[in-house]
Amino acid sequence: MRALGFSPKQRQVLDWWRRDGFDAVICDGAVRSGKTFALSVSFFLWAMARFHHQRFGLCAASINGARRNLLGQARPVLERIGFRWEEKVSRNEVTVRGGGRENVFYLYGGGDEGSYASIQGVTLAGVLLDEVGLMPRSFVEQAAARCSVAGGRLWFSCNPAGPEHWFYKEWICRAGEKQTLYLRFSMEDNPALSPQVRQRYERMFQGAFYRRYVLGEWTAAEGLVYDFFRAEDMPQAPEGPFSRWRISCDYGTRNPASFGLWGELGGVWYRVREAYYDARERGRQKTDGEYAEDLRELAGGRCIESVIVDPSAASFMETLRREGWRVRKADNRVLEGIRRTAQALKDGRIVICRECRAAAREFGLYRWEEGGEDRVRKESDHAMDDIRYFVMAMDRGGGSAARFVERDAF
Repeated sequence: MRALGFSPKQRQVLDWWRRDGFDAVICDGAVRSGKTFALSVSFFLWAMARFHHQRFGLCAASINGARRNLLGQARPVLERIGFRWEEKVSRNEVTVRGGGRENVFYLYGGGDEGSYASIQGVTLAGVLLDEVGLMPRSFVEQAAARCSVAGGRLWFSCNPAGPEHWFYKEWICRAGEKQTLYLRFSMEDNPALSPQVRQRYERMFQGAFYRRYVLGEWTAAEGLVYDFFRAEDMPQAPEGPFSRWRISCDYGTRNPASFGLWGELGGVWYRVREAYYDARERGRQKTDGEYAEDLRELAGGRCIESVIVDPSAASFMETLRREGWRVRKADNRVLEGIRRTAQALKDGRIVICRECRAAAREFGLYRWEEGGEDRVRKESDHAMDDIRYFVMAMDRGGGSAARFVERDAF
């Protein structure tokens, strides 16, 4: 194993199962720290060394994730040392042979509360759960209950979240009483990661995400969400010419509605203008048709590549489609959206311009809820939501269909 370039921490993972006294292993810590690679290789080595004609579970937030992160990383190493693979993709099943033994590995996706039904009823000799912090408790507990063969063990990997996360409280804080080996990884534990790449990852994150994904700490998100943003540093919108235009929308009837106009210039997306309407403050709600007129006015004659809309605004999306706009339903994953937005702001891939006063105000108010859970306060968040929707759609392309309005674009 040393010749394959494993770090000392990874070698701990590779041979922990040779020692008595542990029923499970947990590997958490920084992103890109090599924990999933070591865990997946070790899981197969253990299964093939200790069992014959048994079944095992490979679990991730999605089946594609299990195939990519677990099979994809382990297979080249194991084939180099003589194991043979037969994968039945349609059945999410892999048969591994070597050393006179044969075992079957099933792939499971545990991304939502209904996922536990997919693993219910099967008997397994061992289960590997990658990204366990993204899985609902019902799935994880069902997977653990399936591991009933004598000598079976549980294998977990995850990146840290908040200290109120159920897995942290039930497994990491109780590792000793559960006879579980707990190993925390840092980026230095991945020998394949160069110092330059480590530095790039360190620059990518801020606040609680830095402490979690770089330092590997289970820490609460607190204070301002975008604590690095300074309204006084917002530039004026450049004159252009812009190569593409998009609009992002957070829809509201009684709550405020926020629309942002984005133009691409030199590979950077600028939020150059916005429309913001607070029905409570104005004393009157707007109809879908009136909001569609606001959007036309914000577009101002520009060729709008796509309009990214709050996924809950079904009637508004239908109104826009009937008027000829190319509408895209927004990705509403809040924490992932916040992380990507912070990264895009720090990298300079998006710029909020001085003309966007509502966004500037909300950046100074948008805060995490107190209490240790990963939730943002549901106030002063409407421009924040439409910016997040834009960022989540930013790299997915805009297509060729676009809506033209008659006036000239600046």
